[in-house]
Amino acid sequence: MNATASLALRTKLTPTTPVLRAATAALWRPDGLRERYLRYLAAMHPLVRASVPLLERAVERCAELDDPASRHLAEYYVRHAEEERDHDAWLLDDLAAAGAGPAAVPHPVVVELAGAQYYRIEHEHPATLLGYIAVLEGNAPGPRLADRLTEVTGLPGRAFRTLREHAELDGGHLDDLHRVLDALAPTPAQQTAVSVSALHTANLLTRLFLDLAATPGGHP
Repeated sequence: MNATASLALRTKLTPTTPVLRAATAALWRPDGLRERYLRYLAAMHPLVRASVPLLERAVERCAELDDPASRHLAEYYVRHAEEERDHDAWLLDDLAAAGAGPAAVPHPVVVELAGAQYYRIEHEHPATLLGYIAVLEGNAPGPRLADRLTEVTGLPGRAFRTLREHAELDGGHLDDLHRVLDALAPTPAQQTAVSVSALHTANLLTRLFLDLAATPGGHP
């Protein structure tokens, strides 16, 4: 099972791919893209801000379980937290460069995305966070997206640092996650929990992108 855990997760996520891609295409369509991009940045800031605290809580839960697999998982989460640290500041810089600021209230789907992971970490298993990370990093921006958005929106290039950085970094991060998942040798119950977490995340991310694409005034 440990040799195929990541393959099983990718297989479970396959049906979500075209739906999420369609939502992403709607988000980045040319008409009204400047304002939509600002809504995207404002929505993503609190989501990215939650990343390191989620990872740190997962490390604490791994320590409470105190078994070899959990210790290995905690090492990955510690490493990944350092890789993700201060990325929320990039989004603030992008917003400032675009002449905007963060949202006064987080988008409700963002709250559900992060909040579901706190529940799963506390009441299921800290490995469930792997499903969440797999979806977010498996749907990283393409390498040419920032250039296209710069051209279409007319915003300065410095307003797209987060997209540029994540287009470069997240592919390697996803490969690392798959290696960790395979080495973890999850039980059938744990593997199911990781898959359910990933599928829930894919559904919520699709909802978020469609809402940002469809709502003229954004949220709130």
